[in-house]
Amino acid sequence: METIDKNVGKKFQKSYFDVLGLCCSSEIPMIERILSSLDGVKDFSVIVPTKTVIVVHDSLLISQIQIVSGSIALHDYWEAATIVFLFTIAEWLESRASHKATSVMSSLVNVVPQRAVLADTGEEINADEVKLNTVLAVKAGEVVPIDGVVVEGNCEVDEKFLTGESFPVAKQKDSIVWASTINLNGYITVKTTAVTEDCVVARMAKLVEDAQNKNSRTQRFIDKCAKYYTPAIVVISAFLAIVPVVFKVKNKKEWYHLSLVVLVSGCPCALLLSTPVAMFCALSKAARLGVLFKGAEHLETLARIKITAFDKTGTITRGEFLVADFKSLQDNVSLNTLLYWISSIESKSSHPMAAALVDFARAQGIEPKPEKVEKFQIFPGEGIFGRIEDDDVYVGNWKVASRAGCTTVPNLEGYDVEGKSVGYVFLGPSPAGIFCLSDACRTGAKEALKELKSIGIKTVMLTGDSCTAAKHAQAQLGGALEVVHAELLPEDKERIIKELQKEGPTAMIGDGVNDAPALATADIGISMGVSGSALATETGDIVLCQNDIQRYRKLYVLRRKFEGK
Repeated sequence: METIDKNVGKKFQKSYFDVLGLCCSSEIPMIERILSSLDGVKDFSVIVPTKTVIVVHDSLLISQIQIVSGSIALHDYWEAATIVFLFTIAEWLESRASHKATSVMSSLVNVVPQRAVLADTGEEINADEVKLNTVLAVKAGEVVPIDGVVVEGNCEVDEKFLTGESFPVAKQKDSIVWASTINLNGYITVKTTAVTEDCVVARMAKLVEDAQNKNSRTQRFIDKCAKYYTPAIVVISAFLAIVPVVFKVKNKKEWYHLSLVVLVSGCPCALLLSTPVAMFCALSKAARLGVLFKGAEHLETLARIKITAFDKTGTITRGEFLVADFKSLQDNVSLNTLLYWISSIESKSSHPMAAALVDFARAQGIEPKPEKVEKFQIFPGEGIFGRIEDDDVYVGNWKVASRAGCTTVPNLEGYDVEGKSVGYVFLGPSPAGIFCLSDACRTGAKEALKELKSIGIKTVMLTGDSCTAAKHAQAQLGGALEVVHAELLPEDKERIIKELQKEGPTAMIGDGVNDAPALATADIGISMGVSGSALATETGDIVLCQNDIQRYRKLYVLRRKFEGK
């Protein structure tokens, strides 16, 4: 396509040429040499991203047809038209796939309102001006403008644009809501936990953009090969043109013709374009599945995975614990006092077990006061610590006992712990309480694991939970997991990942702080859900927007299609 701009002077005109196959800056010098040798060309510029060459020329000395005459010197009009047609189709596919991958996220970002309403005054302000810990009002039918926590009210929220969840999700006090989700009914006030550029939806959009801008291993390999491939084609073409001169061969015209054919048909652009087209299509499809890649190279690494390790809590299981039993072990500390201390400390933790303990305390009419907690500390894979009302309180599994200075843990005789996670409370070195939490496996987890096994993927569980809870989960899954490791610290998970990597490329799926070292060590780290810990999300190479491991299974279908391209 050529366009003309005659507003550059009476004598000169500006012409725009779309150069099919222009794909890298290394081709600019060649274009410059060709145009510089033409009489009547005053100035020109090459714009690689848009594949456009702008030429300012004297239309009396040289026309547009003469500028591009080199491309028709062979007189093979049908072949030339075929090459142009194929390049046009390739570029159309590339731009279409790129647009799809971008539009998936841009449509989501566009849903986020540009204005927000302050709950205290009812004043409407720009969403970009909202600061952390600002309380906003969200009415029925409105879109949540910024990530936050519900401080008042109840409603149901439509999250399908963000997580793919098809059913409305109930929200009440202390529930997390995300920008771009829709309040279907009710009125809520939300305290912001991020600014607009740090919202989950904004970070997701950035992940897609970054993935598109990063070259995969295959792309880098092809670019490197093309750097040597192109000069080789030029040398071969030149050799074919020199042969009839050196050896005084007849039919020189046929040799020159063959030389030009090799030069034109040997263009490496097909190589350079094929991988990005397939890559963009795969990234686009993944985004529609609710899977975000932090780099295109991770899609290729996924194709080599032979082993996948899963965290248990919140990954294989729902992570929605219920307190099945809670008892105080000290006569001088009432159950309500113990619950007050524990719930206040646990309010500072994002672990699923913490939410269950806080909900249990509130059900007993006890309101946590996290502001009263001092020296709060998390021990990944063990538990937490906090000082409240001058008492040192430790909450966690049996491993936290050594932190508290206790040499033994309470006897579990008389407790129904089958399939449950057992927790302990210590006041200083003294055992003060014991509780049991129950959890269930996610719907579809069993089928997803069995399908992974059927395609040759070894599945492993890595959990910090008790052996009893791990075995119970394995029983619920019908023995779908090939190997189960329990009672692991973060460094244990990392060590096992390294051991598994000796057997083959390994992926790790998790959502907690204690999964971060293993996620970073694995060949591919996959963080579960937008509700996963920030550390796990940042460490992972892939983010599953919904807490559903069936999305991971679907990635293997996508992987096969990508490899086929």
